[in-house]
Amino acid sequence: MNLQIYKEIFRNSRPAVRLALVSLLVCGLAFPLVVTGLSQAIFPSQANGSLVQVNGKNVGSSLIAQEFNSTIFFHPRNATLSASGVDPDITVQDAISQIPRISAATGLSTDTLQQIVTQNEEGSLWVFGTPYVNVLKLNLALIQTGKSVFNGYPRS
Repeated sequence: MNLQIYKEIFRNSRPAVRLALVSLLVCGLAFPLVVTGLSQAIFPSQANGSLVQVNGKNVGSSLIAQEFNSTIFFHPRNATLSASGVDPDITVQDAISQIPRISAATGLSTDTLQQIVTQNEEGSLWVFGTPYVNVLKLNLALIQTGKSVFNGYPRS
């Protein structure tokens, strides 16, 4: 009699097991593969982490802050201001406040540095939000000035 009960349970549970397996295949395999394929086809840069390359080398991501400790570079926000510490952008005012330090360390004029900040300024949507600059892009623009103090940069 126990064997009959087990056969009945097995027969009644087959649809649930099949549904679980189909769900696993669709949600755990097919859907992620389709979404990954579409994102690679439509947004390849973003799907690969928005990597920034210089001379064929990856030097960072425009989406994640990189550590810049040297006085010759713009510094990202400290973790207490950006919560996560990985915000790649700083306000234009924050960038401008760093110009005297960078000017003293590099010999670049404050006007040149102001121009670099202005050229790399990005706006928020229409009138909402505060203008900002990407620290990695700013520092790459500094390197492109050709000053000897930047020789050897970027490092990978």
